[in-house]
Amino acid sequence: MKNAGLKYVCKPISLEVTNGQTRFTAGYQGQREVVMTQGNGDGNYFADAETLARVEGEGQVVFRYVDNPNGSVANIAGIQNARGNVLGMMPHPDRAFEAELGSADGATLFQSIYAAA
Repeated sequence: MKNAGLKYVCKPISLEVTNGQTRFTAGYQGQREVVMTQGNGDGNYFADAETLARVEGEGQVVFRYVDNPNGSVANIAGIQNARGNVLGMMPHPDRAFEAELGSADGATLFQSIYAAA
């Protein structure tokens, strides 16, 4: 869905690591907040109440926005499938790969995937 403000937004964004026990987040080792880059105009996650209850109950929500920039339901920024082998997220870990880019927190996500492989 389009961002709540109907504009493309590109800026550093704080995320809460909601589930640190996934193949995508294990490398954060208990780190609760990370910074990645939001770069989208379509980033507003939505789901009906039943789906939301299921993904929340099954631990599929991996990242949440600290300050929700786009109207995403329940502040969801990243969600994994039921098997835990696919992650969908709107912030860009690939744009937060080195401190010179504003954050290296995205690199940890890729390092986590590599370590799990």
